[in-house]
Amino acid sequence: METTVKATNVVWHPHHVSREERAAQKKQKPCVIWFTGLSGAGKSTIANALEGELYRRGYHSYLLDGDNIRHGLNKDLGFSDADRVENIRRIGEVAKLFADAGLIVLTAFISPFRADREMIRKIMPPGEFFEVYVHAPLDLCESRDPKGLYKKARAGQIKNFTGIDSPYEAPENPELTINTGELTVEQSVQKLLAFLKERGRL
Repeated sequence: METTVKATNVVWHPHHVSREERAAQKKQKPCVIWFTGLSGAGKSTIANALEGELYRRGYHSYLLDGDNIRHGLNKDLGFSDADRVENIRRIGEVAKLFADAGLIVLTAFISPFRADREMIRKIMPPGEFFEVYVHAPLDLCESRDPKGLYKKARAGQIKNFTGIDSPYEAPENPELTINTGELTVEQSVQKLLAFLKERGRL
């Protein structure tokens, strides 16, 4: 089995333009809004709606979505615990780069493990990582089942499916919780906008 050798002869190359200057050019304060929750909870739907509203208001943002990333950057990863950890690690590094460019970054990933989400928080500058728990009961997520994944998981056609045969560790102290069993998409977006304004990002 081939072993990957980590590079040791790398040196950090400083930029002439600072992250503060890139943000100032865009007239905004960058951050990472990390949506986490079960499949079918509404992460991508709400993140898409929020990005649309940010765009209409003139903000520079980018949405990183779990399925989309697995079509490219992370298409070599499966759904074992180790692959899930690496999936989130890579996304965290990408999100950090986008925030460094001055963007408001939205990420929609199940990201089932607390330790992985905390790992991303720690690589971000203080106050720039906002964990948003998109909450919906498992039975509601299953009833929605927009991709038919729960049905396949229950039938044993998909292994290591979060909420069925792989655990989901809900956030203990998220910056914000959105209960999609009670709130509409529009109400969720308004709650997010109010939160971002309160945190000085809008």
